[in-house]
Amino acid sequence: MVFPSLETDRLLLTELRVDDEADLFKLFSNPSVVEYYDLDVFREHSQAANLISLFKSRYEEQQGIRWAIRLKSSGRLIGTCGFNSWSSKMHNAVIGYDLLPEFWRQGYSSEAVRAIISAGFAGKLPCGELHRVQADTVPGNRASESLLRQLGFKEEGLRRECGYWKNKYHDLKCFGLLRSEFITT
Repeated sequence: MVFPSLETDRLLLTELRVDDEADLFKLFSNPSVVEYYDLDVFREHSQAANLISLFKSRYEEQQGIRWAIRLKSSGRLIGTCGFNSWSSKMHNAVIGYDLLPEFWRQGYSSEAVRAIISAGFAGKLPCGELHRVQADTVPGNRASESLLRQLGFKEEGLRRECGYWKNKYHDLKCFGLLRSEFITT
């Protein structure tokens, strides 16, 4: 099964490789990146290697997909994005994304996320044609909420204390986007 690569004006979305371990470690060892994440700050490079293996196995088992976000100009890994899970039967997926802080507020996340949502709604991924994409944010993550709204997601409600990580419960705001609501430009 060939991993689907995607391209935007400024980005290449490709499979994470073993040689991405150092860049992935840099990403997830940054406290700002994982502030709202269900991961602790990485302390060892083996954690990055394990995450690459996890993403690879989730794709091979057709449970989800995670792309490396790379600058087209240099090939440098600046973040990741993907469908944390998907259901071919239900035609839906749950999205996630992250980016190195030095690349925040430059439109890279929205460019990458728009590309993967577009591919999912067009049926260009192994999950088949999606009808709905969901995203969850921790209250206070305004940047993520802004990105989702920019792409046409609707806030659907608050799921109280439905997440548990970093030794505490977290409320999650649920956002949903239907194919008919997707803003393609």
